[in-house]
Amino acid sequence: MSDKPRAFLFMPYIPFPVDRGTYQRVYHLFVELSKAYDVDLACLQEDPERDMAPFVAHTRRRLAIPFQNAPWQKLFPERLLNPLPTTVQHWQVDGVLQALQEFVADEDYERVIFIDLVLWPYIKELFPQHPHIVMDRSRVDWLFQTEELNTLPLGLRDRLLRKENLRKIARLEREAYAAIAGMIVCGWDDRDFLQKHLGESEKIFVLANGFNEVFFDADAHPRQLTPAPSFLFCGALDYSPNVDAINWFAEAIWPLVHAAMPEAIWRIIGKSPDARSEAWARLEGVDLVGEVPDVRPYYQSSWAQVVPLRIGGGTRLKIVESLGMRCPVVSTTLGAQGLDLPPEESILLADEPQAFADALIRVLQDCELRQSLESNGLKVVQENYRWEQLGLKLTTYLKAL
Repeated sequence: MSDKPRAFLFMPYIPFPVDRGTYQRVYHLFVELSKAYDVDLACLQEDPERDMAPFVAHTRRRLAIPFQNAPWQKLFPERLLNPLPTTVQHWQVDGVLQALQEFVADEDYERVIFIDLVLWPYIKELFPQHPHIVMDRSRVDWLFQTEELNTLPLGLRDRLLRKENLRKIARLEREAYAAIAGMIVCGWDDRDFLQKHLGESEKIFVLANGFNEVFFDADAHPRQLTPAPSFLFCGALDYSPNVDAINWFAEAIWPLVHAAMPEAIWRIIGKSPDARSEAWARLEGVDLVGEVPDVRPYYQSSWAQVVPLRIGGGTRLKIVESLGMRCPVVSTTLGAQGLDLPPEESILLADEPQAFADALIRVLQDCELRQSLESNGLKVVQENYRWEQLGLKLTTYLKAL
């Protein structure tokens, strides 16, 4: 029998294969958690092809709950009269709570951990008096939806509905915050936003994202740059922050870069390109690659990566992966929030179109600067952002609650 303390972990998905940024964070931190705790793991199983087999070696008990999101509510009376935000109600399905109650019956857990606010309605019913409940946030929807509201071009009806949902999210956030012992977020922007609205507290712990140094191995994949200067954007192409970032770059920054360096190539890589992507593909010098089976050859051959994000609140995996492969990064300040990367040494930061274009042109034209960013960026992520290191920070935080 193990002498490790016991923990219950509840996820809104089965994060394997790790083919999404969120899954990478959740899966790798789970593996590190299992080194310090005997874990009972429950997951909502939307895709029958994703099962619990990859988790057997890391868990004491497992539960996969067959799941399909509830239909989006009609505006009246269901949505307007429901105190839950519609984005949380979307995850409330009959049968889930009963399955969880049967799974945890008569079990005694030192720590209860759940992933994201959408699961809070289940957790508060399961453990109404537990003193050590922790929420891990792959994204703070309150911040994310606020930034979408302030950034995206939205019609009047959409803006009103988003404001209605945000008011309900704020109420649910306050309820959860008062009841739980701790909250883990990806970046300082997440923490600062929550502390501004919920009050200063030691409850909120920033744990940045990391990279798998065995998979993203710069020595195994040495730099083989394309003959012409090239840089990439990497991210899901149906995710609104990424779509906004590409649109902003295409409209405000790419013309400046292309005018100064007409030979440069901008490669766009990511899953789920849609009709909006066609406009990007028509731009001169742009190569819309779409989904690829392995991103490492693109890190290996690109002269730089751009992260022109204007909507934050979530993972920054592509930055640490890129730096782990010696591929320099030019990012907005928001895009790199939560990562302790010295500007001008391991990353270039710029928030205005001209400044961003100038920074990217510098990287593409200045070989000495590029090589300095490559070596310094690699050193920083190897010393601070390996999953094993971040997992140790996580378990130290949990044990100190």
